[in-house]
Amino acid sequence: MKVKTISRLESDYVATRSGDLNRMPRNADPALHPFERAREYTRALNATKLDKVFAKPFVRSLSGHSDGIYTMARSRTAVCDFVSGAGDGEIRYWDLSTGICKWAIPAHQGMVKGTGFAAGGDVIVSAGSDSTIKLWEAESSCNFAMGEVPEPLHTYVSKSPVLDMDCHWSEPMFATGGTSIDVWHHERSKPLQTMQWGLDTNGSIKFHPIEKHLLASTCDDRAIVLHDTRAGTPVRKVVLNMRSNCLSWNPMEAMNIVAANEDHNLYTFDIRKMDSAMNVHKDFVAAVMAVDFAPTGREFVAGSYDRTIRIFKYNAGHSREVYFNRRMQRIFSVQFSGDAKWVLSGSDEGNVRLWKANASDSVGTMLPREKRSKEYRDKLKERYAHMPEIRRIARHRSLPRAITKATRIKREIKDASKKREDNRRRHSKPGSVPFEKERKKKNCYNYGMIVRQNQECLSNCTTWGWLFCWRSSWNSDLVMLLWFTVLITYGLSI
Repeated sequence: MKVKTISRLESDYVATRSGDLNRMPRNADPALHPFERAREYTRALNATKLDKVFAKPFVRSLSGHSDGIYTMARSRTAVCDFVSGAGDGEIRYWDLSTGICKWAIPAHQGMVKGTGFAAGGDVIVSAGSDSTIKLWEAESSCNFAMGEVPEPLHTYVSKSPVLDMDCHWSEPMFATGGTSIDVWHHERSKPLQTMQWGLDTNGSIKFHPIEKHLLASTCDDRAIVLHDTRAGTPVRKVVLNMRSNCLSWNPMEAMNIVAANEDHNLYTFDIRKMDSAMNVHKDFVAAVMAVDFAPTGREFVAGSYDRTIRIFKYNAGHSREVYFNRRMQRIFSVQFSGDAKWVLSGSDEGNVRLWKANASDSVGTMLPREKRSKEYRDKLKERYAHMPEIRRIARHRSLPRAITKATRIKREIKDASKKREDNRRRHSKPGSVPFEKERKKKNCYNYGMIVRQNQECLSNCTTWGWLFCWRSSWNSDLVMLLWFTVLITYGLSI
């Protein structure tokens, strides 16, 4: 005779600790829970309010520099290692987990213009306005407590003052920007390549994280230029209305790059089609000085001359978070940590500040039950983010009076400009004043890409060939006029 019985494990229903709740079976049929949406909305509203209550983004200040901090770089192999460079020529090597400075070296006679970690992570590269580039051992054996100062592994001398420097992601190479773009190898005392488009100074340069032969730079003529290190020539150039101060590649979407501009905005470009920006990121009220993508590629941080730091989603036009401090001055460098949980900022009063990427996150270790509860609250906030009350609370920020006033003035100027354009369109012939997209207003002109199919085309290309090797969409009288002006100015023979 077979007897069927119900078998249940006691641990599945009985609380393991005195403070836990007993687990009860639940039927997920919506007909049995008519007030489920109302309860979830209330929980989402409470979770949004609690985020505001527990929002404490500032973690610590890493002091020690005696001048403004104008460059920072994180290690690509170690999460906790990063280096900072100051205006007095000093570089400092930090441990992010403890906040301790491992060593400090007076590296240059002038300002430190660029810092970075070599591909292996064991060598630090620094470049200064004294036209020197130096390699330093990250884990030096010198006794810094006794005042010993290590000697650089190598020293390179540039022909002009260096304005920026970036290290290659996979090879022992680095590039410097000044009157020209110089590509250096660790084992050579002179640059391998020198690239230039016009006579303008190159401000910010960045190697592509995936396409190892691609290099982007900004120029004083308001341009963003792409260079190909295989051919040693620039390949594409786009000119904006104002100068760009910094660049950052998206590490997950290799075709996208973000530029921090003097007109208070950031622009995301697709390098395959640079006729117009993919996205315009707003909210700053002064020039944007620095930008850096998170390793996840889903968001980036930017620092501005208005003394604020803002975190943007990669596809959002407005910031999701803004940080400021009463003592913090103008921001010249920002960095995401290697695990995308922290944000570093360097300002011109000499402090490196550590912030949370999510202001309400807990710093300590979370129990599994706390993690599940947090994930549930995050899902509720995402589900009901469109509700007016939740959206209002989530977007509210208390900002300094100067920034609030500047934001209001910018809004009034924008509204007045829009009203003038609407009036002009209303009193003009239909179609004579067309609607222009905001993303296309910011580009003066895209100078396209020089097409080289193979090495034979490169060797046999004449002046007329360079003139007509442009995409047909840019073939216009303006292009011809610009090119003839260039040919006459630089004395090229046709």
